[in-house]
Amino acid sequence: QVQLVESGGGLVQAGGSLRLSCVASGRTFSRYTMGWFRQTPEKEREFVAAITASGDNTYYADSVKGRFTVSRDNAKNTVTLQMNSLKPEDTAVYYCAADWFTGYRIYPGSYDYWGQGTQVTVSS
Repeated sequence: QVQLVESGGGLVQAGGSLRLSCVASGRTFSRYTMGWFRQTPEKEREFVAAITASGDNTYYADSVKGRFTVSRDNAKNTVTLQMNSLKPEDTAVYYCAADWFTGYRIYPGSYDYWGQGTQVTVSS
């Protein structure tokens, strides 16, 4: 069992930055691929970024590539999403998720555990 708690969301102007964190409970965090997803009332939950268990490989949606960076600290059971050059279209509830899988997957249904989400609002 893994419990995930996100933090770091908020209101920021376009062009600004935010840093989201996700802290996991449990001793097996280092074995999970970790993903970040986002969702708005108008859209289904969509993949944003993922990082493999070792942290050696990262993956990004085209819409955030070059602006967002995902990282993890397995000693602290933490995964982080650094978001720069934010745009109004990045406004969403952001979720972290854990996937017992080697590699990464972009489909929300593949992930085993989810956090409660944190709101990110980017004003124009």
